[in-house]
Amino acid sequence: MATRRKTAARSDAPTNVIAFQGEFGANSDMACRAAFPYMTTLPSRTFEDAVQAVHARKADLAMIPIENSIAGRVADLHSLLPNAGLSIVGEHFQRVEHCLVAVKGASMKTVKVARSHVQALAQCRGFLRNQRIAPEVHADTAGAAKDIAKLGDPKVAAIASSLAAKIYGLQVLKRNIEDADHNTTRMLIFSRDANDTDWRVGGPYLTAFVFEVKSRPAALYKALGGFATNGVNITKLESYLSGAAFEQAQFYAEIEGHKDHPAVRLALEELEFFSELRLLGTFPAHPFRRKGWEAPTRTGT
Repeated sequence: MATRRKTAARSDAPTNVIAFQGEFGANSDMACRAAFPYMTTLPSRTFEDAVQAVHARKADLAMIPIENSIAGRVADLHSLLPNAGLSIVGEHFQRVEHCLVAVKGASMKTVKVARSHVQALAQCRGFLRNQRIAPEVHADTAGAAKDIAKLGDPKVAAIASSLAAKIYGLQVLKRNIEDADHNTTRMLIFSRDANDTDWRVGGPYLTAFVFEVKSRPAALYKALGGFATNGVNITKLESYLSGAAFEQAQFYAEIEGHKDHPAVRLALEELEFFSELRLLGTFPAHPFRRKGWEAPTRTGT
């Protein structure tokens, strides 16, 4: 069994374990280390397992990727977010640098297949096509690196971090193979306890929630009208059809503002009049939103 990475815990740190999906060396592991350098990272097989680790008190927090600047939203989160049973307490933006890694003795000429998480493959689609390397989906980036190290086949590479290459004794054949230099993943941070901050202190804040409306003309227009009349900006809105008859649409939304701010409270009350509403959390906006693309921590070192 893999042992957890240990770091020196700060005496003022309220928590010391954070769960992520993947093996040690995954981009989510690197994001956890960047955002919470004083915590121990705990690998999990799936997103659900990372969430369950928090419920079971094996971890105090979980960090889950939600979207990427190249590949878009992460699949299956529409079912995880509403049913996680945890509160969103933060966000983190991680600059992702992918490497093509392989066993010692392999080269760009020997590699025919690259294994990785579906998101990583999508972020490197152009590179793989140009190199005539066939993509092969794996559960996660670092797990793919771990598996090809055991396989020992110079024809099979992985797309993973340089940290994963170091951990599993692989060589880096090519760095920065992502198709755009702004390749950034946004992560959400989950906790058993919701933020209890005063809306008048700190900020700026974001509030996340899910709601449902019937598939009828103007249903969404009426549900969201309160945000316009109260001057509340919607920063994210995604829809998912739910139900066997596809008659009801579920939406995941994020808005600017604290849930207790008077304008936000009024907008949410109006939304609740037209739909079923479930708050998922209020959390501080990451500085990346103000500083632009230079803010995220790079993962290639």
